[in-house]
Amino acid sequence: MSGTSTSLDTLTVDQSLHDGETLVSEGGIIAVGFFSPGNSTRRYLGVWYTNVSPITVVWVANRNKPLENTKGVLKLNEKGTLELLNDRIITIWSSNISNKAVNNPVAHPLDSGNFVVRNAQKTKDGILWQSFDYPGDTLMSGMKLGWNLETDLERSLSSWRSDDDPAEGEYALKIDLRGYPQSFKFKGRDIKTRAGSWDGLSLVGYPAPVPETLQKFVMNGKEVYYEFDLLVSAIFSVYKLIPSGTGESLYWTSQMRTLQVATTGEEDQCENYVFCGANSICSSDGNRATCECLRGYVPKSTDQWNMAVWVDGCIPRNKSSCENSNTDGFVRYTHLKLPDTSSSWFNTTMNLDECRKSCLKNCTCAAYANLDIRDGGSGCLVWFNTLTDMRTFSEWGQDLYIRVPASELGTRRKLYGKCYKIRQRREDVDLPTFDLSVLATATENFATKNKLGEGGFGPVYKGKLTDGQELAVKRLSKKSGQGLEEFKNEVALIAKLQHRNLVKLLGCCIAGEEKMLIYEYMPNQSLDYFVFDQTKKKLLDWCKRFNIISGIARGLLYLHRDSRLRIIHRDLKTSNILLDGNFDPKISDFGLARSFLGDQVEANTNRVVGT
Repeated sequence: MSGTSTSLDTLTVDQSLHDGETLVSEGGIIAVGFFSPGNSTRRYLGVWYTNVSPITVVWVANRNKPLENTKGVLKLNEKGTLELLNDRIITIWSSNISNKAVNNPVAHPLDSGNFVVRNAQKTKDGILWQSFDYPGDTLMSGMKLGWNLETDLERSLSSWRSDDDPAEGEYALKIDLRGYPQSFKFKGRDIKTRAGSWDGLSLVGYPAPVPETLQKFVMNGKEVYYEFDLLVSAIFSVYKLIPSGTGESLYWTSQMRTLQVATTGEEDQCENYVFCGANSICSSDGNRATCECLRGYVPKSTDQWNMAVWVDGCIPRNKSSCENSNTDGFVRYTHLKLPDTSSSWFNTTMNLDECRKSCLKNCTCAAYANLDIRDGGSGCLVWFNTLTDMRTFSEWGQDLYIRVPASELGTRRKLYGKCYKIRQRREDVDLPTFDLSVLATATENFATKNKLGEGGFGPVYKGKLTDGQELAVKRLSKKSGQGLEEFKNEVALIAKLQHRNLVKLLGCCIAGEEKMLIYEYMPNQSLDYFVFDQTKKKLLDWCKRFNIISGIARGLLYLHRDSRLRIIHRDLKTSNILLDGNFDPKISDFGLARSFLGDQVEANTNRVVGT
């Protein structure tokens, strides 16, 4: 970038902008002038920020037709058209003016980074031409990425060919209008990554909030576009699509004028479009990605799948019959990047239940979700046939309801085995069993950092399945005084009990000498963590304490009187009272519990039990 000698603020019809001169915005933030990129000696007309180092070019007029020397000149004619002329007075680039009334036009850069042509006297037509309508490799605050449906104008990003050449490169970022509109990054004609559709707060591929930024998506009869605005005037940020195809967020402040670079995380393998093939979900720990078939689906090529070659994806295990589609059901997945919406249908007024019913009526409907996640969710988005390009997030993400035939509703995904049957008073208790390998993965091989506590039964670990579901895994200790009978007793008893103040048993695992119970995860752990801690006990005000006392009482009343089995817990203590996210209590640990007959009011025990 060469130095400049003269600065103007506005270009009028009787003026010219020569190489070495610049147009500067009113606030001194933006400049328009001639520059040479990188090690190139060719000259280009561009827009850059003046308040950041190094100087960052955000728009180039003649990116595909460079000037070979420093004799270029920019002029504005009486029709409002900008013309870039070379030393032979040949126009190598010009702006495009729509059919608007032109009256004494002027051109000048705005502090936003937009280079505009407008009438000197304000008219209802406003801006005659603007660079924001013809983006280069940079998306700036207030710039639209998408379509003007009335004029068929597409606003998309395209990378530079190299750091020395701003000509259109291999990569492009576009809004695709098929189905429910969404954002794709292309390499040539091939899709590389998918930022996805809009969920009311963000694009589904990048659901985490961006600090100091307001994102929005507009879709009406005239326009479809994505846009972001900066909420703090002292902060500057742009998104660049660099020649390698990576997206970079560049930011700086009015006080800290050194350019900072933040990548978008696209080095994650799960960002690669359809990395896991069809009907599967990608999960990443930051270092490597793994793929899992959706419930009701199996690998198309088992041999390749076992070798971690997932490109062929998954196919339905049991094809749903249209004649019996009314018996189909849905499995909910959480914290997901929703599938590719190219072959989707949407309705902004339907609620989630109406969406479910609509999906069931169509034999080809494969899944549904809320269109907008704000305020509890609204609208309907449905997918047909194949589901592609899904991934899990540790937080954020969205709920997706996957359609499965009735034959799949009796099992718990491929993660679980057959139901474990226990004979209890001539009644069978059916409970899903988890595979040991699944629990080992969920708990990071029962890592110490995931250990929630330990009782007479054994240690309890926090686990997280690949679909984002959190759970608590109680592992029977080989040294425990409690054994298989207590294990069977707890399974048999709690599997029959359903109450909001009793912890929910999700399943069990029996593999060799390993015996485990899997419960719903309680984020606030147990009551003893609070009542015996001088700091944490302050979190339990009287309202919370009264709610906990009442909940325990309701749970005991259910056990003693209202359940179909009369249960005496025999080991009730603070460590066996678990607290959910709202500090609602749930009674746990039924290993030592005894059940009475319906008319029985007392019984004897042959040994000392409990605490």
